[in-house]
Amino acid sequence: MENRIVCNCKKVTVADIEKALLTLDNLGDVEKEFEEVQKITSCSTGCGGCHDKIMDIIADFMNDKQ
Repeated sequence: MENRIVCNCKKVTVADIEKALLTLDNLGDVEKEFEEVQKITSCSTGCGGCHDKIMDIIADFMNDKQ
């Protein structure tokens, strides 16, 4: 897992996002999963500048799991 910081405001890394995704039962909708990851990690609750990067990470993760 990658330790690159994606959310500078909350210091959330790619690894933090992937760990949060692994706790979810069913990955089906990127927007829904974003909301769940946001609840778990607090990512994108500061300035919101990382929103698109996080959405891409989630989409890539979901594609890799299919």
